[in-house]
Amino acid sequence: MPAVEIPVSQEPADALAAVAALRRLADQMEDAAVEQAMRAGWSWPQVAEALGVTRQAVHKKHAKRLIAAGVTLRRR
Repeated sequence: MPAVEIPVSQEPADALAAVAALRRLADQMEDAAVEQAMRAGWSWPQVAEALGVTRQAVHKKHAKRLIAAGVTLRRR
């Protein structure tokens, strides 16, 4: 994958704020994608493989939020 050229501010605070904003955006995108996959009937191992993490990690991060959102979760 080629490197992405991102203009960096001369102010460290600005650059760090941009990184923090990108992390929040990535988390929001992950939450939405995981919820979409689980509503579509994906299993925890399928979601984990797609994200490149363990089944346990994805379950720990998303299960409580998905249950609160009324998503029916598959066991495997």
